[in-house]
Amino acid sequence: MSSKRQNLYPLFLTIFLLLVLGSFASPRKSIRSRRPCKELVFYFHDIIYNGKNFKNATAAIVGAPAWGNHTILANNNHFGNIVVFDDPITLDNNLHSPPVGRAQGFYIYDKKEIFTAWLGFSFVFNSTAHKGSINFAGADPLMNKTRDISVIGGTGDFFMTRGVATIMTDSFEGEVYFRLRVDIKFYECW
Repeated sequence: MSSKRQNLYPLFLTIFLLLVLGSFASPRKSIRSRRPCKELVFYFHDIIYNGKNFKNATAAIVGAPAWGNHTILANNNHFGNIVVFDDPITLDNNLHSPPVGRAQGFYIYDKKEIFTAWLGFSFVFNSTAHKGSINFAGADPLMNKTRDISVIGGTGDFFMTRGVATIMTDSFEGEVYFRLRVDIKFYECW
């Protein structure tokens, strides 16, 4: 009985090695498509509270370094400031267009040497066109013309989506108002 097992061992080893080597040698098609399954474009409008614009403000400084305050962004590339926001999302670049949702989250100015921030936010929709949310996170090197951040999930119409959002500063007015264009490409859609 044991001699039969010993004779089968080299056969099984040979078959196993052929399968392993064959899997490396054969060309494979990519399982995932490299084209987006859905693309969207939105604008969000951020108006930072500056001590005088309470009625129109959609963002506020909630954390500041010891040398800063909560109504004016700190020097040194705003390092140490934490801003929360609840901004309107529109389909075009007009602040007064009807909002299709809200951009809600925060950004942290996280470097002294370079003007950059870290973002964590959601687009929250409750309109006839879209319901649910899209979640984003990532570094935002503000001096670059375009920046990519991760789409890390969603709910409702955007359940479990993942992809990339390319953001671009479309307009800004001093340190009080800016508008971002957000081009979203989903690579996983359910």
